[in-house]
Amino acid sequence: MTSQAHGIIKSDASLGATESRSTGAGPVPFTTISGRPVERLYTTSDLAAFDYARDAGDPGEFPYTRGIHPTGYRGKLWTMRQFAGFGTAEETNGRYKQLLSAGGTGLSVAFDLPTLMGRDPDHELSLGEVGKCGVSIASLADMETLFEGIPLASITTSMTINSPAPMLFAMYLVVAERQGASWKTLSGTIQNDILKEFIAQKEYIYPPRPSMRLITDIFRFCVTDVPRWNTISVSGYHIREAGATAAQELAFTLRDGVEYVQWGIDAGLDVDAFAPRLSFFFNAHSDFFEEIAKYRAARRIWAHVMRERFGAKDERSWKLRFHSQTAGVSLTGQQPYNNLVRTALQALSAVLGGTNSLHTNSLDEALSLPTAEAATLALRTQQIIAHESGVTNVVDPLGGSYFVETLTSDMEREAYAYFETIDRMGGMVAAIEHGYPQKEIAESSYRFQQSVERKEKIIVGVNGYVEENEPPVPILYIDEGAAERQVARLQQLRRDRDGAAVRRTLDALRRGAAGRENTMPLLIDAVRAYATLGEMCDALREVWGEYVEVPTI
Repeated sequence: MTSQAHGIIKSDASLGATESRSTGAGPVPFTTISGRPVERLYTTSDLAAFDYARDAGDPGEFPYTRGIHPTGYRGKLWTMRQFAGFGTAEETNGRYKQLLSAGGTGLSVAFDLPTLMGRDPDHELSLGEVGKCGVSIASLADMETLFEGIPLASITTSMTINSPAPMLFAMYLVVAERQGASWKTLSGTIQNDILKEFIAQKEYIYPPRPSMRLITDIFRFCVTDVPRWNTISVSGYHIREAGATAAQELAFTLRDGVEYVQWGIDAGLDVDAFAPRLSFFFNAHSDFFEEIAKYRAARRIWAHVMRERFGAKDERSWKLRFHSQTAGVSLTGQQPYNNLVRTALQALSAVLGGTNSLHTNSLDEALSLPTAEAATLALRTQQIIAHESGVTNVVDPLGGSYFVETLTSDMEREAYAYFETIDRMGGMVAAIEHGYPQKEIAESSYRFQQSVERKEKIIVGVNGYVEENEPPVPILYIDEGAAERQVARLQQLRRDRDGAAVRRTLDALRRGAAGRENTMPLLIDAVRAYATLGEMCDALREVWGEYVEVPTI
C-alpha cells in the first residue's frame, strides 16, 4: 500500500505518522508540540517539488528563506536584548547597567500592569500591581530616571508597550532630546501591536479602530521625524503564549502585519516609506525543528506578500526582521533548574532560524521576576551559543534538510490558508471583532492541555519524572514599598508642575483625537508639560471610550 503525504506518493516503509509510541496513556502518534504529524523518515521524495531558487535562495537573496543577510552572524551577532523591569525607575536603571556591564548589547523595557493599561500608580485599579511585573512609569520624570546615565544615542531600546505606546514613545523621545540625541539617528523599537492584544494578551484600552489610528499616526510621524525607529514589533509571542500552535502563531502574526501595512496605505502613506521599519517578534518554543521551520517560513511569506500583494519596490520592505524570546509558557515552577535546559534549546532554535535579536528567559520566571543572578545566567546562555557552539559559523546550517524544508513548506501553506479565511472576513480587525482568531487559539490551547493531562505530551517535572519535596530557589520579591514611593513621587510632581500647561496640552489632545490631527506631536507637548500617563490615556478615553471584548466560547 502507499499513502499520499505532502503531495508525494510514499511507501508504508517511509511512513512514521501512522506509528505510535507508548507513554503510559496508550499508543500515542508522533507529532510536534503543535500536534502536527511527523513521519519517521524524510527523503528526496518529500522535496520533489522543491526549487532551490524559488523556495530557498541564498542568504540575503529573495525570498530570504535562508536569512536576510548574506553573511549571517559572521558579520554581526544577533542583539542580546534582555527584557527587564521591576519596581521603580531607579531599581530598573540599576538592573540595566548591570546587564550592559555583563555584555548585553541592547535594552528591553518591561512595564508593570498599571503602565500597560494606561493607569497612574495612585489609580484604584493599580492597587497591588505597581512595580510587580515590570517597572512603573507614570511621567517624563520616571522615564528620565529610568535612562539616567544610559546614552540613548548609542544604544537601541525596545519597549514592550501597546495601548499606551504613543505616550511612552513620546516620553522616550523627550528624554533623548534632553540628552542631546538627534531623533533622526535614534534607533529602537516600540511593540505597538494592538491587534495581538485583542487576540491574546488582552491589555487593550480603546476599541480596535481608534487604536489602529494611533498606530498609523506613529507611522506617519516617524517617517519624517524618527526615520530609524522601528515603529511596530508585530508580536506572535503572546499569541503563542495564549495557546496557539506554531502555524497559528505564524499565520496570525503575519496577517496582523498585513493589516498594519494596509491601514498605513489607507492612511495615505507610501508602502516603502514605512514598511522597512516594521519588525516582528516570535516565540522560541520547545519543538526544535518546528520553530526553525517557522522562522524560515515567516521570512519567505513576508517577502512574497510585500512584493506581490502590496507592490513594495524597496527590498528593505521585503525583508522580515525579527526578535525572539524563549517560551515563558514552557517554564515550570516544578524543578525550575530544568528551565535552563529548555531555554538553551529554545535559544539555539532561534539562532539556527536566523533571529536578529534574542531574549533568554531566566530559570526562576515561573516563580517571580528574575533575580540579578538568574538574569545574568540567562544572558550567559546566549553568549555560550554565540561563542562556544560553532553554530554562528554557517548561515542557515539546516537549509536543505529534508525534514526542515518540508516543515517550512507545510507551515507556509497552512499560514496562507488562514490568510484566505481572514481575507474573506474582511481583514484582521473584522476577524477580531467576530472572535475568529481568539476561538482558534482557545481550541488549540484546550487540545494541548488535554494531551498533557492524558500524558500524550510529557512535561518533565510536571506530568512525568516528578519529584517530591523540592528545595526552594531564591526569588525576587517586590514589596509595597515601590508603590508607596511611586505614589509619593507622583503627588510631588503634580504639586510642582505647571497645572495650566498640563490642562492646555490635554485639551489640545482631546480636540486632535476628535478630529484628524496627528496625535504624536500633541502627546509630545503633553509629556513636556509633565502630564501623566493616566491623564493622557484618560483624555483619549473621553473621546474614544474603552473596548469591551465580545465573549468567545
